[in-house]
Amino acid sequence: MTLYEKIGGEPAIAKVVDYFYELILADDTVNEFFKNTDMEKQRKHQTKFISFALGGPNQYSGFSMARAHKGMNLQPVHFNAVANHLSEALAHFEVPQPEIDQVITHVASLKDDILYK
Repeated sequence: MTLYEKIGGEPAIAKVVDYFYELILADDTVNEFFKNTDMEKQRKHQTKFISFALGGPNQYSGFSMARAHKGMNLQPVHFNAVANHLSEALAHFEVPQPEIDQVITHVASLKDDILYK
């Protein structure tokens, strides 16, 4: 069983993503990066990306991580805030800690493609 299936598939991930962005937009550490973003489009895009990243169907057709974050000059403080909000959003929907740890480990593997671009 994939992590995607364990979490509950795309409907569950969409709920997590919605809550995740509530946390992001309330956080002055990172909300500035989304001030000119179409959040409805961003939520759909992120749901597809996370679904794919966790072993779901390959519906992601966006940019690579490096290209998507080019010019943002994200620093470790930004990355850590986002990872913490994702962890909190997963916990909010009662995803078990071992699965949260797997998600965060996967996110951490993308760090080099996101930071300092």
